[in-house]
Amino acid sequence: MVEWSSLLIPIVVSAVLIFFASSVIHMALKYHNADYRMLPNEDAVAAAIRQGGAAPGQYVIPHCKDHKQMNTPEMQRKFTDGPCGLLYLRPSHAIQMGPFLGRWIAYTLAVSAAVAYLARAELHAGAPYLTVFRLVGTAAWFAYGWQGPADSIWKGKPWIVTFKEMFDGLIYASLTAGTFAWLWPAAA
Repeated sequence: MVEWSSLLIPIVVSAVLIFFASSVIHMALKYHNADYRMLPNEDAVAAAIRQGGAAPGQYVIPHCKDHKQMNTPEMQRKFTDGPCGLLYLRPSHAIQMGPFLGRWIAYTLAVSAAVAYLARAELHAGAPYLTVFRLVGTAAWFAYGWQGPADSIWKGKPWIVTFKEMFDGLIYASLTAGTFAWLWPAAA
């Protein structure tokens, strides 16, 4: 069985590589910039939300308390007239990237550790490069790229955004897989 201590370096190196890759994707390539659009009346919408006193959280409009209410004429009119959407609100304060980046690196470490757990359970020391790459890459891609389709199906996220996020996930998974395959322990 592969020792946990021999997987610490692949866990950390893959997390660091993903951190840098995501930085390049978001700060240099910027192909996600078009994923977020501005409301034409942003100031009026923001004022209405402030006036309503909505706390940080997840909101849906129109809101139904239960399925029976969905079929009432009033609720059907709200759906027909629109808007229909999902809104996430964070606490109001100046954006500070440090906490976001800290949570992102913690997430990449957690994914790499979970993938290491799976690989350790399924592979032996000295496993071939492509065998390690295939198992680790598949597991990492599920972690990084496959929430998006559910969000597009249930929450209305545009499919083009989901496809771009899945592509990012494939990049992160490939980096994770390549790192683990490269640094996988040799047979004793």
